[in-house]
Amino acid sequence: MPIEQLMSEINSYQYYIRPPGGVTISGGEPLMQPYFVREVCKQCHDLGIHTALDTSGYCNLNVAQDVLDYVDLVLLDIKSFDPEIYLNVTGVPIEPTLRFARYLSDIQKPAWIRFVLVPGLTDPIHNVQGVADFVATLNNVERVEVLPFHKLGEYKWAELGYDYKLKDTPPPTPAEVAKVVDVFRMASQGKFEVVAGGAP
Repeated sequence: MPIEQLMSEINSYQYYIRPPGGVTISGGEPLMQPYFVREVCKQCHDLGIHTALDTSGYCNLNVAQDVLDYVDLVLLDIKSFDPEIYLNVTGVPIEPTLRFARYLSDIQKPAWIRFVLVPGLTDPIHNVQGVADFVATLNNVERVEVLPFHKLGEYKWAELGYDYKLKDTPPPTPAEVAKVVDVFRMASQGKFEVVAGGAP
């Protein structure tokens, strides 16, 4: 879709967009199309519309810097802190995401951190504690959302003919979610809000 067409669509909803609302760009990974995303965010800013970027932070930081000039809020998904678990979950190394998170802190870009709790995968206590302790070192985090794993997208895998590797994984119990929320709250020492979120 050309940027002009997308901006025309966004502009048609401008009367309905009121603070704290705005435009959120997600994906896939939006920073794989940095020039498109930058221009959309820039034009939204010209219209006075708040912009949020939903990202894994796995990107070329030099390229992302130009995009972030026009982003008001970053929703950063940190899937793990343990490098082995992160590689198992994502297929890529963790360091680019951590570098991105540190950069956001350095420039004081407001961020919400999202952690998806997957039983048997991201739930080892050392992993949860590692993410919580890392986030506590950042100076720009406003909120952490602990998102319980669900299978709402399982049908998509079947339609595409892919093997859904988490088909036997149950969602976490409310008690398991509450335990992880408590770990983040203890680490935060009141620096940021911690909530149990909805569907990731």
